[in-house]
Amino acid sequence: MPDRKIIGIDIGGTFTDFVSYDAATGTIENWKNLTTPSEPIEGVLQGLGQVEDVASVDKIRLGTTIATNALLTRRGAKVAYVTTTGFRDVPFIQRGDRRSHYDITWIKTKPLMKRADTYEIGGRFSAKGELVTALDEAAVRELAATIKADGTIEAIAVCTLFSYIDPSHEQRIRNILAEELPGMPISISYEVLPKWKEYDRASTTIADAYLKPIVSDNFHRMQKRLDAIGIGDRIGVIKSNGGESTLKGAAEAPVQMTLSGPTGAVVATRVLSELTGIKNLVTFDMGGTSTDCSTVVDGMEHVTTSFEIEWGLPIQIPMIDIHTIGAGGGSIAWIDKGGMLRMGPQSAGAAPGPACYGRGGENATVTDANVVLGRINPDYFLGGKMKLDAEAAHRAVKKIADQLGLEVDAAAFAMVQIANNNMLGALRAVLLQRGLDPRDFSLVASGGAGPVHICDLMDISGIPQGIVPNYPGQFSAFGFIMTDARVDRHRTVQQISKYFDGARATAAMTELVDGAIAELVSQGYQQKVEIYRSIEARYFGQNHELELSFPANQFTEETIASLWERFHEEHQNRFGFSIPGETIETVNLKVVAVAVSEKPQMRELEKGEGTPASSGSRKVRFEDGWHEVKTYDRGTFKQGQTVTGPAIVEENASVTILQPQQTLRVDRLGNLIISA
Repeated sequence: MPDRKIIGIDIGGTFTDFVSYDAATGTIENWKNLTTPSEPIEGVLQGLGQVEDVASVDKIRLGTTIATNALLTRRGAKVAYVTTTGFRDVPFIQRGDRRSHYDITWIKTKPLMKRADTYEIGGRFSAKGELVTALDEAAVRELAATIKADGTIEAIAVCTLFSYIDPSHEQRIRNILAEELPGMPISISYEVLPKWKEYDRASTTIADAYLKPIVSDNFHRMQKRLDAIGIGDRIGVIKSNGGESTLKGAAEAPVQMTLSGPTGAVVATRVLSELTGIKNLVTFDMGGTSTDCSTVVDGMEHVTTSFEIEWGLPIQIPMIDIHTIGAGGGSIAWIDKGGMLRMGPQSAGAAPGPACYGRGGENATVTDANVVLGRINPDYFLGGKMKLDAEAAHRAVKKIADQLGLEVDAAAFAMVQIANNNMLGALRAVLLQRGLDPRDFSLVASGGAGPVHICDLMDISGIPQGIVPNYPGQFSAFGFIMTDARVDRHRTVQQISKYFDGARATAAMTELVDGAIAELVSQGYQQKVEIYRSIEARYFGQNHELELSFPANQFTEETIASLWERFHEEHQNRFGFSIPGETIETVNLKVVAVAVSEKPQMRELEKGEGTPASSGSRKVRFEDGWHEVKTYDRGTFKQGQTVTGPAIVEENASVTILQPQQTLRVDRLGNLIISA
């Protein structure tokens, strides 16, 4: 049986979302409250205050932006970087490419530490793992004394040459520094990213050390606050790969938290794919501050290691592939020097928030525009729990309208159109730029603002079908209650097909599997573990790899032959050609270990027919002018019922705007299926 009661919590830039599942009754409840930016745990505790009996909660899964914000604002620890003699400048030289070939004013992105805080240690292995120079342990102890005397270093990153083949030098450096500097956070590249490509490995290890003190401190305070209400031992946090970890496990590998919050909507979309049988989905998660887009193709989310916090500053840990832009309900309207209307990326956030929130905000935002256009009912925001100030929204938008020489409603409509075009760019980034045809996908709208804009986005993107799932305003939090604990382990083991050593590959893969399982067990996950193995390979001499699943436990003659055959087939499918007989090089071995948990069961709606009863009507502005539009309460919908636009479907945490000529159908689980 699943946990008796499980709560998913997503801390967003504007709202903190909650979804609670009670296994005893089979009921799911959802709510949200404003985020407290200065101390996010305060907003969490306020939301948990709505739970009648907190002691009955068996599990809380939390998505947090602590690591994300520390990286984006560069408010992490002061890091000392330790490496092999002669390689201290790797983080500063970076790569040989440029963001712009012809911009002479372009300045290379600075790493997360200073060159004055880099140190070299004697000792080296060759590219084949052969010892070239013994480790200078005396120099390591001298370094510890230097760092101690400095007194300002808060964390240490260790990345030595070819440690992904033989980690003994890194491990010994870590042990000596731990002896000499008790309590100092230390990250070594073999534990963070045991893969080739020196700069990427160094950058990722530095990021892990950069985050360790701030994440550890925040999680420690969070633990104390949750201990005070008796649930500190039941908290899990969501990693960038969409899986769960304990607070302790996340604090030990904080770089895994880089994209914690947005992953929930993608996990929930994969679950939606399983439940509906719709295999290709593109997510459109629009909150108050940002919009996150991703894809589920053939029923699976895409996990990548190609992520950069800033251009040229990679973090190569496994994470769900999400494209984020600064466009949300709180995006602020402004006029540029050319007199053109712009939207965002600046956001009103939760404090003060859009003008209509009545919390002191005066700038016009997307939410204010939607209030002016009649899309959002100011008396029914958050199901009536939060009243909006329609007059304040009108005043804020009028300031923009006066600058543009437009009527207020025309300015509001222009604001929404520009915001839609900004979000269209994000959809194109995850579809067209990756060779995916929008006509093959269904658009899934989530976040409080997603359903408001889904029909607009369908119209301009060419996506033929839209889906507003259950709990769209808390969809990420819903994804958290549907996820599992997960550990990803990667390691570079280069071999070529002509001289492939199956025993060596089997030993390395077994080590990865054992390590992943041990990590789950050490964090207290005792349930069944599913193992997924894969290999990244390429034709010898190529620069990019293809990932192939490897379902076997061992590299035997039969499984190796099958691997080469499948590589040629996949290369043909992906690139339109293959080279049978050409030498293949394996580069990275990959293992995913998932501790499978029981999932909440979704109830089917009672069957109905025809059109639901209308709850009222109001005027709404569309492209061709104002319409008297019927409103509907989503809570009254039954399976099989349909609605024809223009129409408005209201629920506690969001509102769906159906354009003229569009139709909506309620599926068996209550999802709203929209078509033109």
